[in-house]
Amino acid sequence: MTDEPLLIASLRRAVAAAPDDVPLRLHLAEQLVAAGLTAQAVAECAAVLASRPDDAAARELMARALAGPAPTAAAARPASAEPPEPPGPSAAQEPSDGATQGFDWRAAEQDLGDAVPPMFVGVDGTDGGPEATAGADDLVPSAWEIVSSGVTLADVGGMEEVKERLQMAFLAPMRNPELRKLYGKSLRGGLLLYGPPGCGKTFVARAVAGELGAKFLAVGLSDILDMWVGSSERNLHELFSLARREAPCVLFLDEVDALGQKRSQTRLSATRGTVTQLLAELDGVDGANEGVFVLAATNHPWDVDPALRRPGRLDRTLLVLPPDGPAREAVFRHHLRDRPVAGIDLRKLAKATDGYSGADIAHICETASEKALMDGIRTGTARLIDMRDLEAAVREVRPSMSSWFDVARNVVLFGDDDGTYADLRTYLKKVKRL
Repeated sequence: MTDEPLLIASLRRAVAAAPDDVPLRLHLAEQLVAAGLTAQAVAECAAVLASRPDDAAARELMARALAGPAPTAAAARPASAEPPEPPGPSAAQEPSDGATQGFDWRAAEQDLGDAVPPMFVGVDGTDGGPEATAGADDLVPSAWEIVSSGVTLADVGGMEEVKERLQMAFLAPMRNPELRKLYGKSLRGGLLLYGPPGCGKTFVARAVAGELGAKFLAVGLSDILDMWVGSSERNLHELFSLARREAPCVLFLDEVDALGQKRSQTRLSATRGTVTQLLAELDGVDGANEGVFVLAATNHPWDVDPALRRPGRLDRTLLVLPPDGPAREAVFRHHLRDRPVAGIDLRKLAKATDGYSGADIAHICETASEKALMDGIRTGTARLIDMRDLEAAVREVRPSMSSWFDVARNVVLFGDDDGTYADLRTYLKKVKRL
């Protein structure tokens, strides 16, 4: 066996230089099995399965490694390798194919769980065993949860312009397949929701999913970004693969300005790679994005990479403004419906909170509840929340969007040469901020 250690050493150096070369790593694992170094072979197979849990060759090789050293050279080495020393008389017989198929995958996963924790379940919907079966619902990675949205646009108060734009972009083509086919309208697309914080962009995205009867997958920055180079890109690919399998599906990317920030403003190659991967997934070059509706939300659209807003990607933009009068009434009604109230004038409250966001109104209701609660503690008698509590809360809670509008005003004045923010310019003029 004088040549085999030299071959293994050479293969180790080659794998270190090209860690993503799966065939090369599996070739190293085969040599390790042939040399009786089964623990090291298991580690190499585990490295492959961490990124490709459905790799049949890696699974079969790991089964051989965990079963013990191979009994003969023919069963454990490739044709190109020189024959090792013959096994002793006590060597076990080579396991048959049936023995390999009956391998206890769950026990192996428990043995390796501390070293290589699985990020996702297997593509067959199980925890990795070749004989196990499961339904489509088990295809969901453990990092994300696919849900069915329980709200529709009817639950969104006001915002008629937003609803109309959503009807044009997604809902009408979905409900009229004959006309969609006639006009060649695709069932894929991307829409960028932008506006001041706390104005219901996430709620609108859930409502779109409910209207479509589609599943809803909401993803934040922490679900994608990873400290290891290449992991963020892989997370993005797995995310879009899941959405494609669950189509029709609404994929909601929150705070997309952090995930897809301008590459000209970042110096980290890892961050640039994440943006590039997002662009590739949105393109869906093989047409696999049919039925996947990508909704992205941001408070700072001017920080989003321009390439993300080109045709075929997030090519439609929708401004989500602070709630109007009917919407503010609806928000008050929603946040007061489960609280003990009496004598509430929603119209008066809506008029008094012009310029407040939905989050501001939720805070007003919470503050009013605190006032009634503390009054009950002081007097020893519980009472209902009334207009005095809410009006006092309105005086205490100030609108939170002023700083956002200051930045937006500068963008419209000095950074909108192509008319991207025409809707925002119109609104700022209407509210006399421009």
